[in-house]
Amino acid sequence: MLALVLAILCAHNFDTNSSGFDILWFANGILLAVLLVAPRWRWPGYLTAGFAGLLLGSYFIHEPIVRNLFFNTLNLVEVLLPAWWLRRKSTILPEFTRLSYLTRFLFFACIAGPLGPAMLNGLEHKYLHQTSFLTGAAEWIFAGSFGILCVTPAVVAILRTRPRHLERIGRQWAYPAMLVVVTFAVFRQTRFPLLFLTFPMLLMVQLELGLGWAAACALASSAIGGWFTVHDMGPIALTALSEQHARAVFFQVYLSAQLFMIYALSNVLDKLRYSQAKLTRLTTLLKVVAETSRDVIVLADLKGRRKWISNAVVGMTGWQPEELIGHTFHDIVHPEDIPRMEGELRRLTNGADGGSCEYRVRRRDGSYIWVEASVRVYFDSKTGKPIGILNLVRDIHDRKLADEKLQSAYRMMEGLVTVDALTGIANRRRFDEALATEWRRNLRDGTPLSLLFLDVDHFKLYNDTLGHLKGDSCLRQIAESALDIVQRPADLVARYGGEEFAVILPATDSAGAAAIAEDICEAVRNRRLPHPASDLGFVTVSIGCATIIPRPGTNPLELSARADQALYDAKGKGRNRVCRFTGPYFPPVAVKRAIVLPEKTVDRATEGEGSNCVAKR
Repeated sequence: MLALVLAILCAHNFDTNSSGFDILWFANGILLAVLLVAPRWRWPGYLTAGFAGLLLGSYFIHEPIVRNLFFNTLNLVEVLLPAWWLRRKSTILPEFTRLSYLTRFLFFACIAGPLGPAMLNGLEHKYLHQTSFLTGAAEWIFAGSFGILCVTPAVVAILRTRPRHLERIGRQWAYPAMLVVVTFAVFRQTRFPLLFLTFPMLLMVQLELGLGWAAACALASSAIGGWFTVHDMGPIALTALSEQHARAVFFQVYLSAQLFMIYALSNVLDKLRYSQAKLTRLTTLLKVVAETSRDVIVLADLKGRRKWISNAVVGMTGWQPEELIGHTFHDIVHPEDIPRMEGELRRLTNGADGGSCEYRVRRRDGSYIWVEASVRVYFDSKTGKPIGILNLVRDIHDRKLADEKLQSAYRMMEGLVTVDALTGIANRRRFDEALATEWRRNLRDGTPLSLLFLDVDHFKLYNDTLGHLKGDSCLRQIAESALDIVQRPADLVARYGGEEFAVILPATDSAGAAAIAEDICEAVRNRRLPHPASDLGFVTVSIGCATIIPRPGTNPLELSARADQALYDAKGKGRNRVCRFTGPYFPPVAVKRAIVLPEKTVDRATEGEGSNCVAKR
């Protein structure tokens, strides 16, 4: 219905009776705009209504029926071809503010579309009216092309105007009204060239009401100005252009300038609105993140001076953001952690992109909490140069305390698994680790390594006679006796298993080891622990002693086997004595696994091997 009514009005108002030349043919531009916006399944209805409107409009100006059908068929072709080329897919909608679409529109709608009908119009002029072919073609191209160029974008903008924009006209109707008044005033008189007065009024309409209303007002202004122009009135009549064709072209250029101005301004405003909307979304997002994040977000310059802090700092430290902005980390970081922070800042300023570190921060109440900072340099989007530091601070105080408790528990557990629960000295596992470690150390240094194996004499009879509680007490006292003698940090006293004990003596020769073994035997005898099943009446021990200078290709098990053979000799020769290994030696069939332990340095005499057993009574 819109296409039909407007086509009738345009045909009636913009036809010149003198020459038959149309200053602007609005109807095709309106119909093309409707097709570009509407779904393609509705095209037949719009084309039918538009064609009917064109026929009625030509009928009202008394155009012959044959001429009426011929020209309006050409009008329909001029509209349908560009619509099909520009709307090959139903999802494609016109976007005149986009350069690629505008280029396609100018080619298909303003050049390719009118070209065929213009040629036919030129032939009609040449053979039926005996006039110039070029004149007829030019008349059609100027009227049709400029009509489409000026009207189609404007009508598209009107059709796509949002309903909320329609409500604004009720409050700001004065701007369109002023434009209409000014247009009448400019084109009603022929004394002054006041065409420029319509431009600022059109800009006011666009700024206040948007592109749709600006396009509608531009069309209204062009309708008023066109009517006066075809009747030889208005500022264009003041020009030196005597022919109506030339004046029509001048008016078309004026109207095109109006529409170009509002579309250029619309493009700029759209970009500004898009940037503003994007900035608003980003600002809202950052505000939500800053307000909901439990981590403290800090923006600082490259010297570490804070420029902005999120409100999460209040819950974490008790400080208000205003109290910390403008200061560096020196005011709240623990003095012991300041060098670490300064080093991290130097690393960032020297080119590092980011990193993380842990440090302590002073709360408002004076206490300190552990925090973890993830720092990163941010850059200027235009120059690419670093302009500041982003710091995300997380409270890790509870985690740090939990880690310390875990480490303490681990150390305690580690101590439990290497200490004999009954005697409090090293257990078998600790013995194996220490022996392997001292073996490697003495192998490196070329010093002798001695090992004592100690066994409680007749301990089974002791347990059977006095009971296991007395037996446990006996083992504890023997361990204490050995510890009283073996006091060097590198030496180790361990419970080897049952009533057996072992003593590792790094950097100790055979004579030195035998002397220590004798001292241990004496210390045990001096305790006079009652032993009813013993011939002496008190507890004694037997000790086997062996010494080796470790060599490549040997292993600690060889030393253990020799000490064990020496202990076997001590027990076989009557117990309560110390025996040093004299051979023969039977190599072990397996090597025990060793665990590396920290090195301790000792100093004792060089290796020597005895060959006797000494018994004490």
